[in-house]
Amino acid sequence: MNTRNPGKLAAIALLALSLAATAAQAASPLPIGAAHGMVVSAHRLASDTGVDVLRKGGNAVDAAIAVAYALAVTFPEAGNIGGGGFMTIRLHDGRQSFIDFRETAPQAATANMYLDAAGNVVPALSTRGYRAVAIPGTVAGLELARTRYGTRPRAVLMASAIKLAREGFALDQGDAEFLNQAAADFARDAPSAAIFGNHGQPWHAGDRFIQADLGRTLQAISAGGVDAFYKGAVAQRIVAASKAHGGILTLADFGAYRAVERAPITCDYRGFHVISAPPPSSGGVVICEAMNILAGYPMGALGFHSAQGVHYMTEALRRAFHDRNVNLGDPGFVKADVARFVAPGYADQLRQGIAADKATPSTSLGVPGSDHEGKSTTHFSIVDAQGNAVSLTYTLNDWFGARVTAAGTGILLNDEMDDFSSKPGASNMFGLVEGANNAIAPGKRPLSSMTPTIVTRDGKLVMVIGTPGGSHIPTGVLQVMLNLIDHGMTLTEAVDAPRIHAQWLPDVLYHETNALSADTMASLAARGHRLEPMGYENHIAAILVGGPAIGAPPRGHDQLYGAIDPRLPMGSVAGY
Repeated sequence: MNTRNPGKLAAIALLALSLAATAAQAASPLPIGAAHGMVVSAHRLASDTGVDVLRKGGNAVDAAIAVAYALAVTFPEAGNIGGGGFMTIRLHDGRQSFIDFRETAPQAATANMYLDAAGNVVPALSTRGYRAVAIPGTVAGLELARTRYGTRPRAVLMASAIKLAREGFALDQGDAEFLNQAAADFARDAPSAAIFGNHGQPWHAGDRFIQADLGRTLQAISAGGVDAFYKGAVAQRIVAASKAHGGILTLADFGAYRAVERAPITCDYRGFHVISAPPPSSGGVVICEAMNILAGYPMGALGFHSAQGVHYMTEALRRAFHDRNVNLGDPGFVKADVARFVAPGYADQLRQGIAADKATPSTSLGVPGSDHEGKSTTHFSIVDAQGNAVSLTYTLNDWFGARVTAAGTGILLNDEMDDFSSKPGASNMFGLVEGANNAIAPGKRPLSSMTPTIVTRDGKLVMVIGTPGGSHIPTGVLQVMLNLIDHGMTLTEAVDAPRIHAQWLPDVLYHETNALSADTMASLAARGHRLEPMGYENHIAAILVGGPAIGAPPRGHDQLYGAIDPRLPMGSVAGY
C-alpha cells in the first residue's frame, strides 16, 4: 500500500532489505530477555531512558512518560509533543485503564474546509501546513497518566529528554535516512529547515542532532506542566504561527483541550484476556470482533498462512472493518453499541455468513463508512519489576506530521485533520472509503486505528504489544497474537513472520513478500479473493512474559522477552 504514501518510498527500500535478510534466515533469533524490567521502542536512546527510570524504582507509567518525551527528541518523524495518541495501562493488582489523548479539531473547523468551490478535495490542504493541524494532546495525556498512576516527579521523568534535545545525540543510519526523506518539505518551512535541514546537506550516521528550541520547550513543560503547554508561551507561539500561515488554531482551542480516561475494550480468545483500545480508536473493536469470529475455526490446526486460514482471517477482518467504518467514531459525537460488536454471540451470527470456499464481496455487507489513519505513528511497550504494564501508541499522522514547526518551540506539528473525512464517500490516500461518522466537527477527535494492547491469562500478565501502520495496525497486532497463541511461535518468530492485510474496502487481500506461496495464492484466487503485493507497514514492539514463547520455560532468570520489528531500520529492546 506504500504506493499511496510516496513520502515513505525512500525508507521502504531500506525496509525491504531488512525483511529480506530476516526471511532468508533458517529461523528467527530468540527474543532478548531480562529479569526485572523491559522497554521496547523505536529508538535505542528512548528505550535506555525508560530502563533507567525502571532501574531507579519508577513504575511502568513513569517509564512511559520518560520514553514518550525522549522519542519526541530522538524519533521526530513520529515521537511527539505536537500530536496525540493512546495509552493502555494494566497494573499488577489487576486495575486497568485507557488514556485518550487523541487530537481534537479546532473550533473554527468545518465539514467542508478542505473542499474547493466544486466540492472536490483540494490536494495536500489537509496534510501539509497549518490548516492541517489539530490540537495536540500528548502533553495533557502524559500528565494525566503521571498524576493518576505514576510515582515520580515530572522533572525527573523529563530530564533525559531535555538533555538529549539540548546537547544532541549522534544519529544512527536509520535516523539520518528518515530526516533526509523529508528534506524537501522542511526546506519550505524556515523554522523546520533551521532544525531539521542540516544547512541543505544530507544527514549522515554519526552527525550530532541538536534541538535547542525543543529543549527550552521541554524545560518549560517540566517546570509548568500542562498549563505551560496549553496556556503559556508555547501555545501562544503555535497560535501565532498558525495565524501567520493561514491556520485556524486559537488560544481558546488549546485552553479547552482535555485528555480523557476511558474503560478499555476487553474480550477473550482461547483462554487469553485481551485489553485494548476503545473509541475513538477502532483498534480494540477490530481485534476483538475478528478474534471472536476466528475462535470458531481451528486456526492452529489449519496452519500458518494456509489458504483456508488466510481465507477465514480475511473474512473476519472484512466484517470487523465494515463495522468499524460504518458505526464507529468519537464517542462524544457518535453513539455506537460497542459491546454488541465485541460480543461472542454477534461473532457467531457473522460467522454464519462466511462460506468456507468463497470470498464475500465487500460491498454486499453494506454502505461505505469512515476511516483514515496516517502512518507517522510509533509504539512502545513497557513492563516493570512489579508486573505493571503500559502499551502506548502516539502519532503525528503523516511522517513528520504537517512538516511545519512553530518558530521558537522546536515542535513538529501534526496533520491530524487529515484523519477526518474530508469528503464522505471518497477514497482516501490509503484506498479507505470515508463516511459521515468521521466528518469534521469542532472539538471532535478523529477515528483512529491505533491499538495499544495488553494480554493476560488467568489474571497474570502475558503480553504487551502495539505498532504503527495506519489501518494496518489492528491487522498487524492481530497476526502477531495469532502467531503466538495459535501457531506456537517464539516472540521474534511471531513478529518477523510475513503478514497479510485486509480491510473491507478496497476489496483486496494484500500480502508482504513471501507471505503466501504460489499454491496458496492460486487457491485464494479461486475462492474469489483479489490479491495484491504490499510493502512493509508495521513496526511491532512487543514484550512476552514468562518465556520466549507462550508456555515455554524461561531462560535462566529472565522473565521478560522483547522483540522489535525488523521492518524499520531502527528500534531497540532494553531491559535489566
